Amino acid sequence: MDSAEYERRIAARFATFDQDGNGYISREDFSTAAQALLAEFGVTARSERGQALYIGAEAFWQGMAGIADRDGDQRITRDEFVGGAVKRLRDNPARFAEIARPFLHALIVLADGDGDGSVTGAEVERVLRVLGVQPGVAAQAAADLGTVTEDQVVSAFASYFTVPE
Repeated sequence: MDSAEYERRIAARFATFDQDGNGYISREDFSTAAQALLAEFGVTARSERGQALYIGAEAFWQGMAGIADRDGDQRITRDEFVGGAVKRLRDNPARFAEIARPFLHALIVLADGDGDGSVTGAEVERVLRVLGVQPGVAAQAAADLGTVTEDQVVSAFASYFTVPE
């Protein structure tokens, strides 16, 4: 992949995290994502599933900030994201999976309409669209994935966000 394509892909991944579009990723972006997901699935923040999602979002933020927030200002710029999160995690997708797992686990419990421990393609598409993934990309990803378990979601998520150059 040429560097222009790599940069385009990284920009798309950065935008997925930058929920408010202000040019950096912050704790508030993770809270905003959790709030939007709860609204989409009709779950209150004070419920057990709601609290688990917020706790998972905070853990995900702490992990990302620990890897990428080089200047300690509690914001991850695009350069920090590319230099920290992507480059450091590219060679270690398992580390990214470890950081993301608490959030993804809570998200699967939230989206799993029938409680069988897996999410359908339609549920995956709903989640991706809420997180700001382009509708066509969300639909294609959902179709490609089909019904998936937590381990499959974590693996796919880590693969998507640890893009090789």
